[in-house]
Formats: sequence, structure tokens, C-alpha cells
Amino acid sequence: MSAPVLDAPALAQRAAAAGDAVLRARRRRAGRAVGVTTGLLVVMATVSLAALVLGDYRLTPVQVAQALLGGEGPARFVVVDLRLPRLLLGLLVGVAFGLAGALFQSVLRNPLASPDVIGVTQGASAGAVAALLLAGAGGATVSLAALGGGAAVGLLLYAVAWRAGMTGHRFVLAGIGVSYLCASVVGYLLTRSDVREAQAALLWMTGSTAQATWPLVAVLAVALAALVPLVALVARGLGLLLLGDDLAGGLGLRTETVRALVVALGVALAAVATAAAGPVAFVAFVAAPVARRLLGDGGLGLVPAALVGAALVVGADVVAQHLLPADLAVPVGVVTGVVGGPYLVWLLATGHGRAR
Repeated sequence: MSAPVLDAPALAQRAAAAGDAVLRARRRRAGRAVGVTTGLLVVMATVSLAALVLGDYRLTPVQVAQALLGGEGPARFVVVDLRLPRLLLGLLVGVAFGLAGALFQSVLRNPLASPDVIGVTQGASAGAVAALLLAGAGGATVSLAALGGGAAVGLLLYAVAWRAGMTGHRFVLAGIGVSYLCASVVGYLLTRSDVREAQAALLWMTGSTAQATWPLVAVLAVALAALVPLVALVARGLGLLLLGDDLAGGLGLRTETVRALVVALGVALAAVATAAAGPVAFVAFVAAPVARRLLGDGGLGLVPAALVGAALVVGADVVAQHLLPADLAVPVGVVTGVVGGPYLVWLLATGHGRAR
């Protein structure tokens, strides 16, 4: 039986219908992305306003606005000198962790491939704790040591996981081993330290934004101003990698070069965030999956992941500061751990954590 022969007008009509369907699908995805981004911005603005008005010295939104616009008096001191640096540090740290998690999980195609699961933040913590307890360092030196620790773990992971190419499950398994190694180093250093030094190190290791100052915010802002444009540059190549190495290579993409760049950017983002606020647990792990579920199209979702990370850190800090009883006040990392821990258990229990 021979196939029906279509005339030229019928073929053109079918092609036009297919083109219209693709265009409508793109418009729906674009509309949903705009809606999700707008909604996340509203959530982020709401928790940011809560961070500025709540506290022992309660303020109204009008007083906050007046302080930000140059008003004088106690409100300006409370807002500009005390609360705004902490808020901005939380936002920047959340953006950095959210982007880092999205990069790792996308390039390695594994929801467990988060910097706080594969040892990058633990490496940064080990570097910082070594600087604190062995050298008695503080301030910028601790931050530099954290950067060095995170970068060293990133290089070690790449060297260990590389076998004529890199796969997500091998990288994750190597990362879990390196994470335990870094935790052992930190534990050893703590056992040899003075009680007061150990207490200071433990507070830093929990992840906190309480140490926020304008110079610290400025350093992190400069780091993100250099890294985020690079993320935007590799985003197209990362999107092609999601199609598979064969297809991406067929389209002219140097897959291993792009993968190495994406991993390097993820390590850098996680390291600078950890250097500023410590390893705020599970933000990088949770932000990207939440963003992808909101978008519903399986895309990269880098901007929504960054916004989810920022809202999560600031929201958790508001909860830690103001919604818990005074005798239960905890660093922000404890609250994010309470959110992220059950999510990790759910991933492992339901099998969603398998490599894709």
C-alpha cells in the first residue's frame, strides 16, 4: 500500500501548523518563566523587608524607606549600619549558592551534585578552620584560606573523577569521599584546639550572616560581579550539554572544555560564598530543584535558582533571628539544615537522587 501523496499547499499548511505549535509552546514557557521570576522577586522583597523592619528596635516600612533615602536618627543607624549589611550579605550568599548548585547539578546531571554534598564547602571550611586554629588568623585571611580550600577540593575532585571524560556519578562519589576527608581534618583540628578557639570555629562552620560588615559585603559583591557574567557566557554551552554529549559535540561544542569551565565556576561561587558566611547548609542543594519544579520545563533555571537561594537564606535568617524563642536563637545555617535535611532524605528514599 503506497503512502498518500500530499500536494504542496497541504505540506505548507502542516509546516505552518507545526511552526505555530512550537511558537505557542515557546510563548507559554517564556510566560511561565516571567511569572516565576516575578513571583520569586516578590517573595525575596517581602522577606528582605521583614529583615529590615523586625528586631528589638521595631520599625515601620515608612521608617525603613526614609532611612534608606537619607533620613537621620536612630532608624538610619539601625537600618544602614546594622541590618542592611546583614541583609545584603544574605542575598549575595544565597545567589552564589543557588547558582553554584544549579551549575553542578546541571553539568553533572545528578541532583546530589551540590557543593555541600560533594565536599567543596567542606574544603572551604577546612581551609578556614586551619587558618583560625593553626595560624590564629582572622578577617580576610580566613576568607582567603576558605577560598584556597574550596579551590583545592575542586581540583582534587576533577583529577580523581577524570577517566578520559567525566561522569556525574563518579564525581559525586569522589566528592562524598573528599567531604568525609575534609570533615576528618576539621575534627582533628578541633580536638587539638583551645575550647574558646574551637567555639569560634564551630560558630563559623555552622554558617552565619551575623558577622556582616560593609567591607565584607563589598568583597563578595565584587566577586559575584566578576563571576556571574562568566556564568551567563557559559549558559548556552551548558544548555547544549543537557541535550547529551554526542548531540552537543555534533553542534560544534567542546563538551569537556565547557564542562570544566562550568565546574570551575561552580567551585568559585561556592568558595566565595563559604568564605563570606561559612557553609550555609543545603541552600545550593535545594535552590535549583525548587526552581526547576516551578518552571516545569526541565531547563537550566539559573536566574530562578539564584532567586530561590537568596530568598531561602534571608528567610531562614529572619526565622533564626526573630521567630524562634530568644533562648533558641541559632545561626542561619541551622535553619537551612532543618529544611534541606528532610529534602535529602526524601530524594534518597524515593530514588529521585539517581543520576540521570
